[in-house]
Amino acid sequence: MRRRDLLTVAATSAVAVAAGTAGPAAAGPAVAQGKGHGAKGGVRTGFETLRRSGYASVTGQRVGIISNPTGIDRELNHIVDVMVADAAVNLVAIFGPEHGFRGIGQAGEGEEFFIDEKTGLPVYNAYNNSATMERLFSDLELDTVVFDIQEVGARFYTYIWTMYLALEAAARLGVKFVVLDRPTPLSGKDAYGPVLHPEHSTFVGLKAIAQQHGMTPGELARLYNEVFVPAATGGKRADLHVQRLSGWDRRMRYTDTGLPWVAPSPNMPTLATADIYVGTCLFEASALSEGRGTTQPFQLIGAPGIDHRWERALNAREMPGVRFREAYFKPVFSKQQDKTCGGVEVLITDVDRFEPIPTALTMITEQWRLFPEYRWRSQDVTSFWMDKLSGDTRVREAIENGTDAADIPEVWHDDLKRFRALRREFLIYR
Repeated sequence: MRRRDLLTVAATSAVAVAAGTAGPAAAGPAVAQGKGHGAKGGVRTGFETLRRSGYASVTGQRVGIISNPTGIDRELNHIVDVMVADAAVNLVAIFGPEHGFRGIGQAGEGEEFFIDEKTGLPVYNAYNNSATMERLFSDLELDTVVFDIQEVGARFYTYIWTMYLALEAAARLGVKFVVLDRPTPLSGKDAYGPVLHPEHSTFVGLKAIAQQHGMTPGELARLYNEVFVPAATGGKRADLHVQRLSGWDRRMRYTDTGLPWVAPSPNMPTLATADIYVGTCLFEASALSEGRGTTQPFQLIGAPGIDHRWERALNAREMPGVRFREAYFKPVFSKQQDKTCGGVEVLITDVDRFEPIPTALTMITEQWRLFPEYRWRSQDVTSFWMDKLSGDTRVREAIENGTDAADIPEVWHDDLKRFRALRREFLIYR
């Protein structure tokens, strides 16, 4: 079925997942409410509401869990350690996403199989391998797979695609899938940016969602399970349960939640990085360094020979909620390794007004105008990384044609409108 057909069908169909009826007010029996909504202490994660329920969704089952260092409770205890110590949970296996369960891998790396010294549990590599996950779920005779990872609200952040592949495997096998929900750091007020076209499907974007999706993992799982999973499994859906957040609403940013922040990947060290990443990650498609190999990935952008003219041009644009500082840096790995780079540091001055995707597109178009010697990371038209990240060839073509950054959103306007309508069907929180 074509992407447009999928969007149209899903936007008009009722949500049949175990999480309850579609729509912002949806919260059926499988979407646990938790206790103390809005109570003192701030937001409670899906794990915390699961624990308060006495582990009702997983008791008496053989359980595998997909997690990483972000799977913690409010006291910084890892939930795997907490569940292993509780007789109510029979946890038998752990699955690590990109960067691994313990978070030691760099970009594009998982962790090979090992026995976790602390818990004695086997840890398997679940990075970008649906066939392996399906085989392991079956061989381990799992009744339930749990997902608990903090993601950052960007389509190209791979944890949400590990969740998708695991959900698809669960649907094929008839295994229950439980998402322990967590907030989206960018706030969940809206979606923005280009929507992936299927010809650009890779593990930095498998399905047709917006670059900034504005959904929690639980909400994404509901969308996946109703729209994309049946198309891949001959109509099967997983037995999906979303363990709901307590005390969170869509206006909140992560700093409003009262939850501790753990870097979800090696190049996402701070909340400021997460605020910027959904935009400046587009520089991964550029010949410029996106700051990997420095202490400020995705905030320092540049290359040898770029100078103060870029900073001056960007600040002259007076973009909302952001200023730029002329900066020089030398990455110790990745693009432009060991070279002195000139460029800018991106400084958010008002996070509520900051627009990460328009900001990044303005940065790219101004850099092309001033320093045209730096273009794309690949000149092979069959493998432009920009097409994979944006999900839409027209974004790259607009940049190449000299389109002003303010006009580029027109190319994705209709796709985004359709995605926003689809997205509304699967939102859980107000």
